[in-house]
Formats: sequence, structure tokens, C-alpha cells
Amino acid sequence: MTSEGAGYERRSAAAVIAPVTVRKLAKVPFVELAEGRLQGVVSSGSDVERVYVSSITAGDHGLSCNTNNNRPCGGLSGGSRACGHLRALADAAVAQYGLARVARYLKVELAAGEEDLWAGLHTTTAPNRAAEVFSGFLRHLAYLETPPSNEPLPELQWFPAAGAVS
Repeated sequence: MTSEGAGYERRSAAAVIAPVTVRKLAKVPFVELAEGRLQGVVSSGSDVERVYVSSITAGDHGLSCNTNNNRPCGGLSGGSRACGHLRALADAAVAQYGLARVARYLKVELAAGEEDLWAGLHTTTAPNRAAEVFSGFLRHLAYLETPPSNEPLPELQWFPAAGAVS
């Protein structure tokens, strides 16, 4: 490497990693691997006013699914059998990041040739993290309302910028 370093190292931005496959944002508008969890927001199939805040913890594979009003998901059976929201979240994560990366992050061991993330999960009940996850989602949404500008936003200096790849 030259003394100048890679282009992205000279800027306060990182390269954006393209999704592995195209995913539908209407069903799962927010998915991330963060804070030791696969977490995100899943749209309700029956009520446009309701979303589900779902997460799977890395390591112990703890499941959590609650509405945006902090009510438990009725489909999460005893906290250890996944509901449809958690399955949609996992599918969106695999589409976004790829099976290998999601499995590695969650510390899931898959048999050779296994293509189903759920085959390696040994689920338990997780603490409710809906407030934290939903708050992060709302924070991300707020930036969509920020008027376009060429001026830097100090709180976004860590965020990947378009055109930041060398």
C-alpha cells in the first residue's frame, strides 16, 4: 500500500456493500447485524399502522418479536419457536448480507451444503429489545427527511457515502 493509503481511508466514509440479492423493502424495511443481534422491523400483513420489531441474538439464538406498541407477537410460541416475522427478518438478512455472513454473525454452524439458516439455530427466549431496535429504525428514517445538501452532517460522518469507493 502506498503512503497515501486506500481512498476510503483518506475519507470519513466507507464503501457501501451491495446486497447479495434484491430484497423487498415493503415487507422488511429495516434489517441490520448490530449489537450482537440480527434485528429489524417487519411490516404487519394485516395492519398498516403496525410493525413488528424482531431480533435473534448471536450465540444463544434468543428470539424476540414485539409490535411497535411493545406488545408481544402472538406467533412467537413460548419464545423458542419462530414466528413469521422472525423468519421474514432472517430471509431479508440472508438476501442483504448472504447466508455465510449472517450465519457467522449469529454463530450458527451449518452442515456442509445446508442452505437454511434455521437448520443451525438452537433458539431460546431473549429479552425484549424492541424499544432499542425501533428507536434505531426511526433514527434512520429521520435522515430520509433531511433536505439535500453538500454540507457535511457531523452525525453521519461514520455512514457510508455514495461514491466513496476507490
